[in-house]
Amino acid sequence: MEIELKLLLEPQDAPRLRAHPLLAQYAQAAPQVLQMHDIYVDTPDLQLCRHQAGLRVRQVEGRWVQTLKAGGNVSGGLHSRHEWEGDVAGPQADLDALDAAIGRKQPIRALLRQDDVRAALQPVFTTRIERTVWQLRTPQGDQVECVLDQGVIECGEPGANGTHGTHGAARSVAISEIELELKEGQAASLFDVALALLQDVPLQLGHLSKAERGYRLALAASQTVPPRHAVKAQPLALDAAMSVEQVFLAIAGNCLEQVGGNQDGVAAGEDVESVHQMRVGLRRLRSALGMFKSLLALPDALKNELDWLGGALGEARDWDVLAGSTLAKLDGGAQADAAALAQAAHEQARVKHAQAAQAVTSARYTACMLGLQRWLQARAWRDSCSMRQLRRLDAHVSPFAHATLRQDQRRLMKRGKRLLHATPQQRHQVRIAAKKTRYATEFFASLFAARAVKPYVGRLSDLQDELGWLNDVQVADRLLQQLPDAQADLAGQDGLRLHAAFIRGYLAARAQSQGADGRMHKAWRRFKAARLPA
Repeated sequence: MEIELKLLLEPQDAPRLRAHPLLAQYAQAAPQVLQMHDIYVDTPDLQLCRHQAGLRVRQVEGRWVQTLKAGGNVSGGLHSRHEWEGDVAGPQADLDALDAAIGRKQPIRALLRQDDVRAALQPVFTTRIERTVWQLRTPQGDQVECVLDQGVIECGEPGANGTHGTHGAARSVAISEIELELKEGQAASLFDVALALLQDVPLQLGHLSKAERGYRLALAASQTVPPRHAVKAQPLALDAAMSVEQVFLAIAGNCLEQVGGNQDGVAAGEDVESVHQMRVGLRRLRSALGMFKSLLALPDALKNELDWLGGALGEARDWDVLAGSTLAKLDGGAQADAAALAQAAHEQARVKHAQAAQAVTSARYTACMLGLQRWLQARAWRDSCSMRQLRRLDAHVSPFAHATLRQDQRRLMKRGKRLLHATPQQRHQVRIAAKKTRYATEFFASLFAARAVKPYVGRLSDLQDELGWLNDVQVADRLLQQLPDAQADLAGQDGLRLHAAFIRGYLAARAQSQGADGRMHKAWRRFKAARLPA
């Protein structure tokens, strides 16, 4: 299993990296400079890509080496993938050699044994890279390979004979990135090195491998590139034999995959759903930290950085909901006033999206994500744990999961007792409790029977929807008060105030009506009748 951390840097910052004192201090020898030419092969319908695999043949220093990478995951910039490598005679892949090397249980082995796949393999794209390699040994004795890659990915013409691949018109994209690969020792050392480099060199987390970037380029060249999709939370597969600590690491890693998977969409500046999903991932992470707070505590510095990031994403999300949902869904006598406010609200949303994009492309965000991963990889909480806490961390997870769900349900039931006559602030507390209960149930879902989990989560979701709309009304009231002043440069500021005042009153009346017609209370009664998964 290959474990590496990928970081992106601007080409003009490469000299600063080369001169970084850490490289001189930790390097075991002078850096090695290699000229590399990679040919990535796949079928015309990209079957290897569809199976999350990449096969390349590399020419370096007069040798040809083939490498197959498949499976694995990316969390917080840390790439973990299965890798098989070996010498070959020339630029053609040797599938028989791969077949002998790949384990029998690997799904990619069966695909590469198919005759139609073997016959259809062809160049898809190529890379030409100048690679500078430092072999580092940290003060703790860990061995880390630091690689600086600078070059280009190319695809399209000249065609099958050339090195660009055969997918459509010629295209290229520049490569400038660092790869830190763990050769021996603890993965936390990768983050120590990265954080030290970040002190002097602006870096961003890289979530795409060269193969993934090459495939995107090939699809764009053939004009079949799929639209960018926001990344939702993936189901967790837990085992009752896992320890509490192992489950926490799995949950935290799952949350960070969702956060990191939406980084590029948020950085693009206009992707509403990516902002939403990145914020959901962050909230799930914070909820998970709350679940395990009796056993471990995130350092205050990292907690503050999560608050900063959550604030940047939250402002963009609030304006998105106002502009794209709350105002857009109003009808009847409020429609004209809502339409008059929509343009100004969309403009504020664009401003907040730009600020969120600036946040996730900053060195501060990179440091936050690296710091979180370093804390997780090192299991740094153990240094301050009592013996009792360590025993609980090492215990099987099932009792902890049952106790957590019971505790969350009791809290939700207690807060919901006065829901009929609750103030907006009290309803908000019920909504937060419902959200935490749902996250916890989804985290632990694989430990329980699906037939018990599904109806419970479904009723929680219904309750959240009703409470969520009422919360949107409260947020809308706050934003509508700000909107005229925020758009002071627009003509008709007094008109905006009048429209905003009318909509605020209209929404307040709708919220009161929703409470009166019993929809929220019906959702609450249905949830109270639901059975806790056991």
